[in-house]
Amino acid sequence: MGGGPSTPALAAAVSAAGGLGFLAAGYRAPQAVREDIRDVRERTGRPFGVNLLVPSPRGDVGERVARYAEALRGEAERYGVALGEPRHDDDGWRDKLALLSEERVAVVSFNFGCPERSVIEDLQSTGAAVWITVTTPAEAAVAERAGADALIVQGVEAGGHRGSFDDEAPGDIGLLALLQLVANAADLPLVAAGGLANGRALAAVLAAGAQAAAFGTAFMLSPEAGTSPPHRAVLESDSGTALTRAFTGRTARGLVNRFMREHDRDAPSAYPEVHHLTAPVRAAARQGGDPDGFHLWAGQAHALAEELPAAELVERLAREAREALRRMRAP
Repeated sequence: MGGGPSTPALAAAVSAAGGLGFLAAGYRAPQAVREDIRDVRERTGRPFGVNLLVPSPRGDVGERVARYAEALRGEAERYGVALGEPRHDDDGWRDKLALLSEERVAVVSFNFGCPERSVIEDLQSTGAAVWITVTTPAEAAVAERAGADALIVQGVEAGGHRGSFDDEAPGDIGLLALLQLVANAADLPLVAAGGLANGRALAAVLAAGAQAAAFGTAFMLSPEAGTSPPHRAVLESDSGTALTRAFTGRTARGLVNRFMREHDRDAPSAYPEVHHLTAPVRAAARQGGDPDGFHLWAGQAHALAEELPAAELVERLAREAREALRRMRAP
């Protein structure tokens, strides 16, 4: 939920209500991440987690990105901005690892890959549990060998970026099937993620072998979330979602809009270069209230999201799950 929806208020509200709130550190400067962590601690004494994006390897993508930039000239003109510089960076990786070690948060989760064992062990030495997002059984096996404490099993239904280690071959397995496959490939606690919107879905993944479940899109209409007004306006619609690289150069699921339809075919696998290239266009469209010009990340069950305070949603999810599990056990 990086890039806007994730806020200290949301993470704190979820944790205070009995869940495990998370802060997204992606796209945030290290000092801003530190301030977010301290903001959460001022709001609640409950544990919470922080998510990091594992840096993507630098690829030979210059020519492909240059061609894509030419295809986007019309978008820049439409919104009256210049395209961004398609640079490669690591999103402050080392600085963020260092501050998480200093801040001693309860859980550190990772997307886009599995860190080296030394990174995982350094965080564990501070008392943090390390969770790795996986989208295939092979990724799960890698994470287990690296020393992960738990696996976030992300089905293809999930909104936002795929957590896959290799964007050239992102995992495309549905959540229930993936839970079974990962449980067979690794002996670690599993956190189910992808397309979950209510307590019945929570009960279903617990029955399928998960120890916990991660909800993202379900919280994007909560008042504590930083979801932009044009994004909020379309989340409750019955619009379809699709996987695309058009906005960032990395496979992600979002609501289908004009930008996606017009540019998906031309978009290369080139992250974060394309992310930086399109950033000014996306920002201008968002600020102008045009949902057709920026990414509308959402999972496949987005139409079930409701505008509820985060604490109320946590309570409802738990209550519905308990009721569903009770019905399953009834004779």
